[in-house]
Amino acid sequence: MTPNTRLAPTDMTAMEKNRSTAADGRRGPAIGPSVRNVLTWLGLYLLLALFPLVIALIGETPAARGFWIDFGIGLGFVALAMLALQFVLTARFRRIASPFGLDTLLHFHRQAGLAAFVFALAHPVVLILAFRPFWHFLDPRALFVRAFALWTLLIALVLLIVTTLRRRQWGIAYQWWRAGHGLLAVLVLFIGTVHVIQVDFYGAVMWKKLAWVALSAAAFGMFFYSRIVKPWQMRKQPYRVVGVVPERGDSYTLTLEPVGHEGMAFTAGQFAWLTLGSTPFSIDAHPFSFVGSAVDRRRTSFTIKKLGDFTATIDAVKPGTTAFLEGPYGLFTFPDGATAAVFIAGGVGITPMMSMLRTMRDTGDRRPVQLVYAVKTWEDATFREELAELEGALNLTATIVVEKPHEGWEGEAGYLTPALLARRVPPDEPGTAWLVCGPEPMMDVVEPWLQRHGVPLRRINSERFNIA
Repeated sequence: MTPNTRLAPTDMTAMEKNRSTAADGRRGPAIGPSVRNVLTWLGLYLLLALFPLVIALIGETPAARGFWIDFGIGLGFVALAMLALQFVLTARFRRIASPFGLDTLLHFHRQAGLAAFVFALAHPVVLILAFRPFWHFLDPRALFVRAFALWTLLIALVLLIVTTLRRRQWGIAYQWWRAGHGLLAVLVLFIGTVHVIQVDFYGAVMWKKLAWVALSAAAFGMFFYSRIVKPWQMRKQPYRVVGVVPERGDSYTLTLEPVGHEGMAFTAGQFAWLTLGSTPFSIDAHPFSFVGSAVDRRRTSFTIKKLGDFTATIDAVKPGTTAFLEGPYGLFTFPDGATAAVFIAGGVGITPMMSMLRTMRDTGDRRPVQLVYAVKTWEDATFREELAELEGALNLTATIVVEKPHEGWEGEAGYLTPALLARRVPPDEPGTAWLVCGPEPMMDVVEPWLQRHGVPLRRINSERFNIA
C-alpha cells in the first residue's frame, strides 16, 4: 500500500455526498447526552450526596456549636455519602450508564472520588482548627481503638487516591490495583459509618442511625453485585478463544466464539470487559473495544496492543482458552441519524472505528466517512491494508499521519496539530458526527480544536484510553 495522500484541503467531494438530507440550519444528530439528561442525573447525584444533611436536620436537632464546627461535620457527611455513591457508579448498571456511556461514567467516578477525598480530609482539619479538643478523636492515648480506626480510615483514603493517580508510575498491575481499590473503599465506608453512629450527635435518633446503616448496606450491595452476582451470571455464557493473530503496531487480534449460546449483540463502537481463564470470578477483567463487525455474533474480536500489565502477554494466549465477556457498554457509535462522519483516531484508538467500518461494509452503508489516523511509524499503522480495501468498498477517505516518517514518505507527518487538522478535515455540517478516540495528549489537542472549528459539543463523541 502506498502512503495515502490523496486528500487535499479542497478535496471534500467524498464528504459532500449524501448531504442533501441535512438541510442548512439544522442542528444535526445528537451523539452525546442531552442537556436535560445531564442536568437530571447531576441533580439526582447532588440530591443523594446532600441527603445526609437533610437527615441530620430532620426532627429534633442538638444546639448549634458554631458555623465552622457544623460546617466541618457537614463536610464529613457529604464525603461519606459521595463515597457510598462511588459504588453505584462502578457497579456497571446499564440503566445508569446508558445516558452517558460507561466510559464517561467512570471518568466522573474518578473526579467525584477526588472531590470526596478533599471533603473527607477537610472534615477533621476544619473541626480541629475550630475546636482543638477534637484532636482527641485521633489521639490513641484518649481512646486507642477509636484513634486506630480513624487513622486507618485516613491512611486508606490516601492510599485510594495516591495509588489511583500514580498506578502506572509505580508499576502497580491493574488487576491488583482494582482489587485493592475495592477493598480499601469498603474499609473506608465501613469505618466512616461506624464513626457517624458512635459519635451520636446529629444521629442520636435510632431511625437516623438506621438510615446510615441502610446507605452503607446499599453501597456494599453494589460491591457484592459487581464482584459476585455479575460473574455468577457470566459463567453461564462462556466463550472460547479460536484465534490470536498478530497485527501491525505490536497488536494482536483475539477472536472468540460463544460456547452454548448465541453470543453477544453489540453496536459497532462499543466495548466489553474481557476475562480470560476458567472462571469469571477473577480480578483480571479489562475493557476492550469490539473490533469486528456487529453483524456477526458468532465471532467476537478484540485487537489488543501490548502496552503492559495484562496486555503484555496477550500473544501468549492459546486457542481453546476459556473467556468471559461482560457488556456491551459505551455510546461511542456512529448514530443512525447522522448523514456523514469524521473519525479521528490515534494508535489503538482505531479499533472501535474499524468495527464501525466493517459493520458499514457488511450492511452496505454508503454514508461518507473521513478518517484521520495518527500512528508513530508507518509499520505501526494497524489495519492499513484493510483500510485501503475499505476505501474501495465504502464511501471512505482515509489519511494516515505518521509521527516519525521513513525516508521517502510523502504523506502527512508529525503530530495531529491544529494546522494539520485544518488541512485534513472538512468544515462541519449539521449532519456530521465527529468521533475521536486516542491517547490523552492527542485528545487534549483534538477536542479543543473541534470546538474552535465550530463543532457543537452535542455532536462530538470522545473516548479516552484511561478508563481505569
